[in-house]
Amino acid sequence: MKKILSALLLAAVVPAALAQVEVGDAWIRATVPSAKSSGVFMRLKSKQDAQLVAVRAEVAGVAEIHQMQMEGQLMKMHAVPSLDLPAGRMVDLASGGYHVMLMDLKRQLKQGETVPVTLVFRKKGKQAETVTVDVPVKPLTYTPPKGQ
Repeated sequence: MKKILSALLLAAVVPAALAQVEVGDAWIRATVPSAKSSGVFMRLKSKQDAQLVAVRAEVAGVAEIHQMQMEGQLMKMHAVPSLDLPAGRMVDLASGGYHVMLMDLKRQLKQGETVPVTLVFRKKGKQAETVTVDVPVKPLTYTPPKGQ
């Protein structure tokens, strides 16, 4: 009986211990029917130094971590291999900075639906951990409140 109770307690504690990265305020921009890409935005906060190393979404042929930055007088966007998540600090994935790009969309993303997005995190010297988030699709004209 003690072994069963210990196993149940361990099973309850392990998922909580793995939840090292908090994901908040996630949203995806809706698309017009012919669009082939959209952005995913959110806030991430890790309890330990970690990195966002990959993203997956079944609605897209390709999902990448991207960064927008000024190069001279032009704002340019490019894929990055990972995104550092310093321990205890909020990292915003927002329009005009780091964000997730969903490309080669398989269908239109409509306001009001949710899309599962899997985030892959790695902590120093540790195996990768995945978190799947059901992300709401917001209108094309949506602008998040300040501070999000």
